[in-house]
Amino acid sequence: SFNLFLFFLRKKNTSMKYTNYAEREWTGPFYFIQAADPQLGLMKGDEWQEEVELTKLAVEAVNQLRPRPRFMVLCGDLVHAMPDTPFREGQERDLKAVLKGTDPSIPLVFVSGNHDLGNTPTPRTVEQYCSAWGDDFFSFWVGGVLCLVLNSQLFYDASGCPQLKEAQETWLEEQLSRASSSTHVLVFQHIPLYLKTPDEEDNYFNLQREVRQTLIERFKKAGVTAVFSGHCHRNAGGCHGGLDMVVSSAIGCQLGEDTHGVRVVVVTEDKVVHRYHRLQQLKERGMDHDLTELL
Repeated sequence: SFNLFLFFLRKKNTSMKYTNYAEREWTGPFYFIQAADPQLGLMKGDEWQEEVELTKLAVEAVNQLRPRPRFMVLCGDLVHAMPDTPFREGQERDLKAVLKGTDPSIPLVFVSGNHDLGNTPTPRTVEQYCSAWGDDFFSFWVGGVLCLVLNSQLFYDASGCPQLKEAQETWLEEQLSRASSSTHVLVFQHIPLYLKTPDEEDNYFNLQREVRQTLIERFKKAGVTAVFSGHCHRNAGGCHGGLDMVVSSAIGCQLGEDTHGVRVVVVTEDKVVHRYHRLQQLKERGMDHDLTELL
């Protein structure tokens, strides 16, 4: 799998050979890159060279950062073509070709989005995704921080795969119950809990209010510091009750006033600081100086 690296604690393979327990200890500040929605094919449908070039620019910008980020996470909608539709195979092939240019010292973490699984996923579409990109939900430790990667489509519409929803729920409860030993707990998922406020109306770009409120309470109880997502193709989010909801705009197609970019996230012992960077800005100037100072 593209996203297998030593400190993964994967849901399907938790043997000690895949778990670097040294990563459970805090060793000092670090940073990572959060990106979302390269979504090859959204701009023009049957042609996706522009998204390929934007993703290539993101890879080049991240590769030249010093010090290196501990990892880069892509929060879903890797490609635009839904499962079992034309162009899917070509889009996945071309995205993997670009991402192989990522420096080997920077692990890649993949999060499933609605276009990766289908709006109503089935066991078959989930298995197709897992075969191509790795598990749809899993956890890993890095520098004393517990990271949870979730399949948000199972929160949004699991009518086609209720057993998979139940499996993630059981696993998530177990993960959250162990979270107290970590310096921070970070969650990565495609669909945001909300865009502005926890009590906002339901829409295509957030989770339904009942589901959202339940998750917020569970995350707060477990001490989750931040939830990172994409899906919206614009920057959004907010911090309510100590839980930061971070919605990052896309590498690919923009639906708002933001430009193509990625988010730099600095993790210190007492806080998580993040800022969206334009791709060209990141390549030319690197990460902002005040963020570097935190390291």
